[in-house]
Amino acid sequence: MIFIGDFAVVSQGAHLCAGSHDIEDENFQLITRPINIGPRAWVAAEAFVGPGVTVGASAVLGARGVAFKDLDGYGVYVGNPAKKIKSRVKNMEEES
Repeated sequence: MIFIGDFAVVSQGAHLCAGSHDIEDENFQLITRPINIGPRAWVAAEAFVGPGVTVGASAVLGARGVAFKDLDGYGVYVGNPAKKIKSRVKNMEEES
C-alpha cells in the first residue's frame, strides 16, 4: 500500500516501490511494506522511495534521490543514499 498525504507532490518519473524480494529464499518470495508520503512532502523527478519508507510531512527528496530509510519532516534530502542537507522553515499556515 502507498499513502500520499494532502497537498503532497510526486513528480514525473519518480518510483514508489513498496515491494522487494527475499534474496535468502531460493524462490525469491515477494516482500511488501507500505510507503507513506506525508502531507505537503515533495518527491522530486526520478527519485526512488523504497519499501517501508516514510517521507515526513513537508520533507523534500530531491531529483534522483534514493530513500531506503525514513526522511524526517521538513528535511531536504539529496543523493544516493539520500542525505539530509538542510531543514525547511515551518510555515504557520501549514499548521492550521
